Amino acid sequence: MPESLPYAPPQADALTVNDISFSYPNGHRVFSAFSLNAKPGEFVAILGPSGCGKTTLLNLLSGFQQPQSGQISINQTAVRPERSELGYVFQAPQLFPWLSALENVRFGLRMTAQLSEDQQRAQALQYLRLVGLESAAQRLPHQLSGGMQQRVSLARTLALEPSVLLMDEPFAALDAISRNSMNEETLRIWAELGQTVLFITHDIDEAVFLADRVIVLNIAPGGIHSELDIHLPRPRSNLKTRRLPAFLDYRNELMERISHVMETSEAIANPTRQPELTA
Repeated sequence: MPESLPYAPPQADALTVNDISFSYPNGHRVFSAFSLNAKPGEFVAILGPSGCGKTTLLNLLSGFQQPQSGQISINQTAVRPERSELGYVFQAPQLFPWLSALENVRFGLRMTAQLSEDQQRAQALQYLRLVGLESAAQRLPHQLSGGMQQRVSLARTLALEPSVLLMDEPFAALDAISRNSMNEETLRIWAELGQTVLFITHDIDEAVFLADRVIVLNIAPGGIHSELDIHLPRPRSNLKTRRLPAFLDYRNELMERISHVMETSEAIANPTRQPELTA
């Protein structure tokens, strides 16, 4: 008989959302008994049309807003905005226009009492180097392209060395070429650092290219419509990965699911509407 291997207990989830409910003060309900999870080092894309609650979900996950019921935890501890293991990359770079790229990255580190100024600058420069902007360290934001500004924003978040990274459509404002380049860069950095990533997007191709798993949301408060595991080889590249037949299969499957979400939403919003007749 083969020698038995020692028992390895399953890894605890890095991020857990357990039966949360949330409504805005005007009564608009976004989530009702909503749950999801992400494993350590997993790249999860959240996909859905406008109005499904993607950004609200990130605000809840970050602790900026609190659910009326249920629990959200990171590494088995209740989420709070000040949790050092949580990083948030916003839709817009949100850089201070009077600070250089280096000082923008250093800004969060200034709140870290255990690092001297020299250590803060060294760490900020390390993460600028990681995103390929070491040579632009002394430039002001207006001297950087949109893609470079978003890299500075990413470096600023990564410099705090979070274990869970929340990304809210960070490349939506970029042109297609810059966006594809940033997708590749994000995967390169993720492969090197190994964070758990929750990535919000409207873009089906982006979700397939980046993720290990794609979660499709219904229009609020419908919760999760479905999940799709993505089995594409890594590392991924724009030239090779997007040409794979499997990539197109995943893309088409997700397009069908999003179409179903939209059709269901339309039927709920207009229950008395009659289907159009064709000749």
